[in-house]
Amino acid sequence: MALFDNQAKNRPPLGVELIRRGLIKDSDINEAVNYQKAHPGVKLGEAFHMLKLVPDKELLDVIAEQIEAKPIILDPISMTFKFTDYLSMDIVKQHKVMPFEIEGNKLKIAFADPNDRNTKNMIRLILLSKGIAMEEYVTFASYIDEIVKSLESNVDTPEAYDTFGQDNSQLVDNIIRSAMSKRASDIHFEPMDNRMRVRFRIDGELIEITSIEKPRQNQIIGRLKAISNMHQEKQTSQDGRIIMYPDYNIRVSSQRNIYGEKMVLRLMKKDANIQGLEELGYSNTAEIMEKCFNKRNCITLITAPTGEGKTTTLYSAMNELNRPEINITTIEDPVEIRLPGLNQIEINANVSFADSLRTILRQDPDIILVGEIRDEETAEIAVQAGQTGHFVLATLHTVDSLEAITRLRKLGVSNYDIGSVLATSIGQRLVRRVCPYCAQKREFTKEEKETIENIGKRFEYQFNLENKSTYKVVGCEKCNNTGYYNRIAAYEILEVSDRIRELIVDNKPLSEIRKVAYEEGYRPLIVDAFNKVLEGYTTLEEVRKKLTF
Repeated sequence: MALFDNQAKNRPPLGVELIRRGLIKDSDINEAVNYQKAHPGVKLGEAFHMLKLVPDKELLDVIAEQIEAKPIILDPISMTFKFTDYLSMDIVKQHKVMPFEIEGNKLKIAFADPNDRNTKNMIRLILLSKGIAMEEYVTFASYIDEIVKSLESNVDTPEAYDTFGQDNSQLVDNIIRSAMSKRASDIHFEPMDNRMRVRFRIDGELIEITSIEKPRQNQIIGRLKAISNMHQEKQTSQDGRIIMYPDYNIRVSSQRNIYGEKMVLRLMKKDANIQGLEELGYSNTAEIMEKCFNKRNCITLITAPTGEGKTTTLYSAMNELNRPEINITTIEDPVEIRLPGLNQIEINANVSFADSLRTILRQDPDIILVGEIRDEETAEIAVQAGQTGHFVLATLHTVDSLEAITRLRKLGVSNYDIGSVLATSIGQRLVRRVCPYCAQKREFTKEEKETIENIGKRFEYQFNLENKSTYKVVGCEKCNNTGYYNRIAAYEILEVSDRIRELIVDNKPLSEIRKVAYEEGYRPLIVDAFNKVLEGYTTLEEVRKKLTF
């Protein structure tokens, strides 16, 4: 639901009201709208705030009037209220809410999105269980972020980890909680010759966070094994799981190297918000849903290397398809996000994808999601499901959408079966977004323009360079000094037409299939990646790191 963009009934739009009061000019609205386009997810009120086009108090007063709420300016420096006594840090960070004062049994809470009824109802129920009522206020998300950052600063610095006074349990816990606060997807505990290195993977990039003294290495490994339910004495590879953090599933893998045992923790938020396809980077969402996901008797594949967001895209599509009249069943390893309304099955050491898929076919499904087609048996059963009235969604590890055909051939699926059941193959890569807090706008250089034009000529695509600019990557505390914050998908879509289907069945080489695909309008994901650069989402430097051109 749009923050600060939804207006109370009969109220003029926010921009109109600000102009009426003489707080902004027409050009300011254009600047804020352009900022929104470059930073998806930022609403108009926040854009005015981030660009400092209106004094905070006046802006917040107008916003509060528009949505009939009470305004509050929160000061991170003077904020001493212990809000975690009432709401968990995860809820505060995820939903952008901030308890800031209590009077009797009434807790005052500031919302960055007071129109989000689901969040308000959830918090109201939490407080009611404690005998506390809620009084609502509206504030800016950046105020909440600053307060959270200030509170977490004690565990977010390398110096905090290196303190000898911390016991091993406290040290491990601080590192894990810090990774959660920094949006890390993985934590690497890596034995080196004279230290243990700790790195977080954030937005796809590994960042060294701190070092732990070599004498403590075995104790830290022992603690990780203990909370992961692993064998302490075992030195060979092991897999475990940490369940002591209620909001996260944490998978743990150990692997011995020449300096000891390396431990990698994969952090998966249990109830993460599911982004829409448009938020992920897919334009023309309605058209893509119709083209790729509104199907029967076929298979749609999401293809990419490991770590490129295939499962996230599947969940976004599933969220769109999830309706009471449709029976959707998923097979996953593990179930990463719990989605109400779906029948989600988690495989284990005793039950394979293929075994589960056989059973599911007797459960009257309309749509089947297969977390990954990884072997011949699973591929064959998925094909059978697609040929017998079901719509199958699955992921496949390939470099692009066309290579899915080669991969299925190598898995032993016949050309006839591939041609008869494969409807759409989507390839994607995740590129990092420029940080909205520190990026500096700049013009494209002559060389950069030539690079973009050459790619356009190569793939017969006309890029629009008129009035376009890019960003200089700077780096700040919010983006861990990387200059990037979060990621966006660059994508390509291969629709299997009748011509392509004939080529597959006739066992024609991929080069011939690719040629026909180009003739029919297919364009590789490098084209969409360059459009993401021109739209201000990312940079040529970032695209060059992920794609060859």
